[in-house]
Amino acid sequence: MLEVIQEIIFEITGIETLTPDTDFVKDLQLNSFDIVNIISAFERRFKIRVQTHDLWQLHTVRDVMNYMEQRNIGI
Repeated sequence: MLEVIQEIIFEITGIETLTPDTDFVKDLQLNSFDIVNIISAFERRFKIRVQTHDLWQLHTVRDVMNYMEQRNIGI
């Protein structure tokens, strides 16, 4: 799962190295526009819809992995 998240984030930001604890804002210095683009890429790739209230709870790579697992979205 981490590999797919890395791939999507790389496509949007050019950043290659991530860990589960990587924070999108603190570590990668992404802004809200970047984060929305990343989530949009996940939605397109997995044909899902991320609710706005869920979007702002996804701060780290681990948060995204947990979100996907909780919703049985296979990677």
